[in-house]
Amino acid sequence: MVRQPVRRRARLAALSLALALPVAGAAQNLAPATIAQVKASIVAVGTFEALRNPPFTFSGTGFAVGDGLQIATNEHVLPKTLDTGRNETLAVAVQAADGSVQVRPVRRLAADPAHDLALLKLEGAPLPALRLGNSERVREGESYLLTGFPIGAVLGLYPATHQIMIAAVTPIVIPAAGADKLDARSARQLAKGAFPIFQLDGTAYPGNSGSPVYDAASGEVIGIVNSVFVKGTKESAITQPSGITYAIPSVKLRELLDRSH
Repeated sequence: MVRQPVRRRARLAALSLALALPVAGAAQNLAPATIAQVKASIVAVGTFEALRNPPFTFSGTGFAVGDGLQIATNEHVLPKTLDTGRNETLAVAVQAADGSVQVRPVRRLAADPAHDLALLKLEGAPLPALRLGNSERVREGESYLLTGFPIGAVLGLYPATHQIMIAAVTPIVIPAAGADKLDARSARQLAKGAFPIFQLDGTAYPGNSGSPVYDAASGEVIGIVNSVFVKGTKESAITQPSGITYAIPSVKLRELLDRSH
């Protein structure tokens, strides 16, 4: 009399697992199509100078949002100054459908140094824009993908995708680079206190700064890679990556987009 309910519970548990497995498999099967879709929106952010060798210098990753002519990236990825005497300009490198890489001009549109975010305005035809998801629903233990340019031009300007897990949702304050950079907005942010940031249990590299963190099934962006916790120098990150990466929640990017209109 006692064993029968136990067997029944075991059968129900086995049935539930069998029903769940196809769903998990279906989600995994969506990833290749999602990655292909996302890669069409990824750009390499840098500067262009016609007489330089190479003319395009890589500094980080970006991705198309909004109307497809807005490029999201980290504020720290952008150069502080441009050599206007040599006609140096902001630019992005985009991989075309035939595999070739095209360099296209951009200009600064908006920036949020307090959250290390920036928007660029792309000239010409729009790129497929990525949708922003609800980052406030993200929970620790969930798995996502990130796509960008690890180590930048060293491996070629071909986007690479990595799977990561949300290891922690932790508070952080991004301070100004120095006292001379502490403007009124940064001072208010420091006074206001920390904001939540995603700690990712996955390896990223300095070139991944600005990469989107997104859902494998929907492609919706829930975060933007901000920095990699590196032991020692940037060079040591190549041979001894720590496996700890941080991402700014996409709600901060949505707020910047709203303010830029």
